[in-house]
Amino acid sequence: QVSMYESGGGSVQSGGSLRLSCVVSGLNFKWASLGWFRQAPRAQELVAAISPDGTSTSYGDFVQGRFTISRNNAENTHYLQMDGLKPEDTAMYTCAAQPATRVLTRASEYRNWGPGTLVAVSA
Repeated sequence: QVSMYESGGGSVQSGGSLRLSCVVSGLNFKWASLGWFRQAPRAQELVAAISPDGTSTSYGDFVQGRFTISRNNAENTHYLQMDGLKPEDTAMYTCAAQPATRVLTRASEYRNWGPGTLVAVSA
């Protein structure tokens, strides 16, 4: 049974920063592609993803260097550092994990999801 939960969401002013965390259990973490997706009100979109070995990352076009995804295999946790937040970044952010041999960038490729954490950015 895979269990995942996010933390670190909240309210911040434009230009501020947040760090999201996602703890994963019940899955061979070091062999998993990990991702962050967001939704509201637009369709679900990739925020960031990282390969099992941590050497490859992928970001949504809107990120433009503002966010950084990372992973700590010893703690079964991955992170999304978000700097330079904008009001249009307001959304529910959800972490995802899936055993893989490469970085997965599409939501349909992930079978394991957290409940989500809300990020609200005010102007």
